[in-house]
Amino acid sequence: MIIKILGSGCPNCAKLEANAKRALEELNLEAIVEKVTDINLIINYGVMSTPALVVDEKVLASGRFLDIKEIKEILSNQQLSKPTTENTSTKPGSCSCGSRC
Repeated sequence: MIIKILGSGCPNCAKLEANAKRALEELNLEAIVEKVTDINLIINYGVMSTPALVVDEKVLASGRFLDIKEIKEILSNQQLSKPTTENTSTKPGSCSCGSRC
């Protein structure tokens, strides 16, 4: 998971970054947390108001400060909505030969 905090580096952006890191700790999740301060990159996300929270390239909140509880809810929902990476080729009937292999 990659989390990006979009903003100019204002106090609310710094607080959002700290809260995101704390939420990750409390959820026992690992992620890369990056700060994006380049206005052109921020605009490329379609964000016109900062701070903004981006998780795996999806803008999930912008224009307001999020507390730890809100971030935990967002991250938990992201974890639940991720597709599994289970290898289906070992399941019976999942290969092109119709399980004759």
